[in-house]
Amino acid sequence: MPSVFFRLLLRRFALLLGLYVLLRLGFYLANYAVFQEASAGEVLLAFWHGFRFDISGLLLLNVPFLLLSLVPNLGQRWQAFVRGVYLTLNAIGISLNLIDTQYFKFIGRRTSNELFTITDDIQRQAGQLAGHYWFLLIPFVVLFGLLWYCYPMPSPAAVPARPTGPRGWIRPGLEFILVAGLTVLGIRGGLQLKPLRTGHAFVQTPPILGHVALNSTFTFLKSLGYQPAERRQYFASAAALQPALARRAPAIPPHDTTSRRRDNVVILLVESFASEYNGIENGGQGYTPFFDSLATKGLFFRNHYANGRRSIESLPAVLAGLPSLMESSFITSNFQTDELHGLGELLGRAGYTTSVFHGAQNGTMGFNTFAGIAGMQQYYGLNEYPGGAQSPDFDGHWGIFDEPYLQYFARQLGQQPQPFFSLVFTLTSHEPFPVPAQYQGRFAPGELPIHASIGYTDFALRQFFKAAARQPWYQNTLFILLADHTSQTLRPDYQNTLGSYKTPLLLFHPVRQLPSANVERITQQADLPATVLDYLGVSAPGKLLPFGYSVFDAGTTGRALFLSGGSYFLVHQDFVTELTADNQVRLYSYRTHQLPAAPLSNPDPQKVLQYGNELKACVQFFLNGLADNSLYKHQ
Repeated sequence: MPSVFFRLLLRRFALLLGLYVLLRLGFYLANYAVFQEASAGEVLLAFWHGFRFDISGLLLLNVPFLLLSLVPNLGQRWQAFVRGVYLTLNAIGISLNLIDTQYFKFIGRRTSNELFTITDDIQRQAGQLAGHYWFLLIPFVVLFGLLWYCYPMPSPAAVPARPTGPRGWIRPGLEFILVAGLTVLGIRGGLQLKPLRTGHAFVQTPPILGHVALNSTFTFLKSLGYQPAERRQYFASAAALQPALARRAPAIPPHDTTSRRRDNVVILLVESFASEYNGIENGGQGYTPFFDSLATKGLFFRNHYANGRRSIESLPAVLAGLPSLMESSFITSNFQTDELHGLGELLGRAGYTTSVFHGAQNGTMGFNTFAGIAGMQQYYGLNEYPGGAQSPDFDGHWGIFDEPYLQYFARQLGQQPQPFFSLVFTLTSHEPFPVPAQYQGRFAPGELPIHASIGYTDFALRQFFKAAARQPWYQNTLFILLADHTSQTLRPDYQNTLGSYKTPLLLFHPVRQLPSANVERITQQADLPATVLDYLGVSAPGKLLPFGYSVFDAGTTGRALFLSGGSYFLVHQDFVTELTADNQVRLYSYRTHQLPAAPLSNPDPQKVLQYGNELKACVQFFLNGLADNSLYKHQ
């Protein structure tokens, strides 16, 4: 018969498994809109799959407790100490999973080690985050209290005799070996060749339920420490990969300076400015009257997609053409020392003054560091803004409100030598979505907290263009407006994988007629470097990554790439291709921002081969190129 120590350990661990079922249920209900297309049977199956990840994550978290539990001591003080360790460790796990019920709404995946990579940002925002999400304390107290109350303690009558002699230690020794073996097996997730990974959760239908099967304890602990991107070998050699990569470069003759435009270029990267919020893409029902009006005066691309779900993933795509095709961001990865050629470097060589503006604390999300990596000559953060955090324009949370910051940006551009290339990253429409006191009640409140904030940001853009129009540089400037990622969602037609990446793209010039372009083509953030260079007639042989295309390239209908739920996605005008975690290729019919719940049952085999190989080539080129620092070696 198992010892009392072993029986207590099993009961205590079973209590944790039951607790994680409740946490999974809470996560599912809090994010029901994301999973609503799944049937009840599919959801139950995801819950069943989740036990595998719960066992692994809980064993990882509770290793100290497991070791202490096998100490043959049932004394009251010792057992109280073991209970304290148990409650402390698992309070962390409860917190992570409760946080993700809300954080998932913003990043579209479970928490990983970004809690450490953006520690300074979290510390600065701790007060407002606690105030905004105070209600999470209620389930935390309930669940922690349940864990404390139901924790099995030994009865006084259960005290066994102390082991005496060598034979007396045989059973405890065997039980220790058994627990150690089961712990290793549980953490690995079974006897399969490779240990359990996050991607294994998405090998089900629909794959989006992988987020339900996972738990935040597992994803967080698995992401700790440096994890190199897993290499892929879909193609035997670089030469075999290149044809499938579908690389296209702007058709600019090398050393041709006659075709160059010396226009300034300004990129307005607008926080959380998802397509769901504007009117021009939603039958006039939106919160962005100025943007909707401006979009009718330029090139507005209706099939544009972000390459990631987080702000930290947007700058590498926009400034260097590097989509986010790994779970961690490039900015916080060990690959940030790889060779990378950004627009700052390429345009700086062409005689441009280059700069990045972001009204948040200097160092936020490593933007200042990446700006330097991308070759941007100057970075302006909160420290450079007059008064900094003491300014009346400070929002009390992240940085400077959009309206005064964009006015400051317009003035600063007037002081930069022309031609210039500058990017400004707004921030007010970031959670907690503030609106300045003097504008309270001015903007339509909508049905989500972000809606009024989006209205304010749209107003700030209007005021910026009014101010810019009075500047001497205005009529010689190409403006590019796009979003970093999507955010809160209300419209059912956006509540799917494709809708989670749907953002607008607008090119506007106040005087010059822009080159012709197919505005129905597929575009992505990573198209920006090729587009800017193509428009300006600046050649950069061997310095452009192959993922993005110029929007003026009439020889292609475009594409978009992103990683979601452990699967890679490639968007074309006719189909969306998915490469699953177990390397299955699935094809879906394409509709703007709408991905069907199930793939085509009988897809065209030629399309599956063509698009599947293209997606595999992009993934292999990205992952192996980062691992080998060879992104530019096979140009």
